[in-house]
Amino acid sequence: MKKITILLFATILTSSVFSQFRGHFSVPNLNGFITLKADFHMHTVFSDGTVWPTVRVDEAYREGLDIIAITDHIEEGFHIRRRHVSGTRNSAYEIARAHAGNRGIIVVSGGEISRGMPPGHFNAIFLTDAEALNKANYTDAMRAAKEQGAFIFWCHPGWDAQQPDVTRWFNEHTQLLEQGLIHGIEVSNGELPESYSPEGHGWCLEKNLTFIGTSDAHGPLHFEKGERRTMTLVFAREATVESIREAVFAGRTAIYDRGRIIGKEKYLKELFENALDFDIRRSDNSVTISIKNNSDLPFQLRKTDNDPRMVYFRYLTIDPQSKASFTVRFREGTPTGNVNFIVENFLVGPNEGMKYTIKL
Repeated sequence: MKKITILLFATILTSSVFSQFRGHFSVPNLNGFITLKADFHMHTVFSDGTVWPTVRVDEAYREGLDIIAITDHIEEGFHIRRRHVSGTRNSAYEIARAHAGNRGIIVVSGGEISRGMPPGHFNAIFLTDAEALNKANYTDAMRAAKEQGAFIFWCHPGWDAQQPDVTRWFNEHTQLLEQGLIHGIEVSNGELPESYSPEGHGWCLEKNLTFIGTSDAHGPLHFEKGERRTMTLVFAREATVESIREAVFAGRTAIYDRGRIIGKEKYLKELFENALDFDIRRSDNSVTISIKNNSDLPFQLRKTDNDPRMVYFRYLTIDPQSKASFTVRFREGTPTGNVNFIVENFLVGPNEGMKYTIKL
């Protein structure tokens, strides 16, 4: 009884504090789509997490997220291991959704199908009944999720507890892909020391799978000023469950992970261009370029090959909600040409930054 009282008091206190402050994380929209911030992998006391489901809602509210999924483990060994906690595999979702109320947070149902390698752990989201996934065979569990129209993604493929030496794609993954049981890969997992998986990045491009980034939170989430959880940026037509579901199945996502943006080049280029305003001013032998960052994203630029007539920055950082400027000096001739650089923290391939050109 004492444990229950402490848990309830801590939940009420934490929720009352979090719910007073709606956070903001400004990420530009894409042309024709709105950008929604999502975390599709989190745990609660209904499996191996340490917080009540309402805390997950309040954390998202405080951090400016739009969407969360509660993905507690399905298996008996994980499900409701703690004394004094009872419920079904749908309880965490039901509690979180009721608490979301008018907070502007969309909660979707999910569950984690947890197996050894191969094939590893998989999250299924947009479920209608997580109980139906409690199957002895992982393929049966994933088929049950597919029958509910769920989106299924491979979690933390580079987790060293399951792949300590090299991150591999197994025959079992090929079989699941051929059966339509893998739709995305968790390329970044915030619980891991090195959250980013370049192998997962490459597989998403090679196999046309959706990029997913998550916190995989088990305990309470707390970040210092300027820090944010790993999350998925969803480019949806509107802020509804069905529109979000359509977007992730269509692969319209990118990842925010510790200041890096990860995904397909066409989406990252548009994020870059829509976040920044450029002002170009010319003189007789130079051009000054001022850049205003209207977003909360950072940009880390590195010069690449250029016209030998031109001299400009080697490295340039554009901080969130800030301005930066640089001057291109011309040794000779007309002040025209290309400013070539790589946006190093915009990863469009495995550990590969995004190339960009400003034409003068």
